Amino acid sequence: MTARFTLTFTAGPEHIDVLGHVNNAVWVQWMEAIATAHWEAVGSAEALARWVWVVTRHEIDYRGNIRLGESVAAETFIPEAPSGARFDRRVDFRNAAGKVIVSARTTWALIEQTTGRLTRVPPELAAPFLNP
Repeated sequence: MTARFTLTFTAGPEHIDVLGHVNNAVWVQWMEAIATAHWEAVGSAEALARWVWVVTRHEIDYRGNIRLGESVAAETFIPEAPSGARFDRRVDFRNAAGKVIVSARTTWALIEQTTGRLTRVPPELAAPFLNP
């Protein structure tokens, strides 16, 4: 199993701002979408039922953009082991030429669904997301 996860996003009319390209808020929505898809693809049914992740921080570099109908290949991975209840996730969006046009480091925290409290990330939960 690979620690990296990819999805493709295509800019629709609802994603375009007055400048004619994808709005910055949409990139954040796509970051959440790929992170959630990665969690759902890797997490066990028990883990998905027990825990939920919430964002505590976004750090985003915008170096380019796409227009209506254009697509980006998004790749996400966890660059280092969790610290307590939190871990950082990296997301890179590449245009058709393969150039990273948006790059983000987001911090996520693990919440126990039944209590609503932060929970230290168990090693077995983090293992599938980390490079071997």
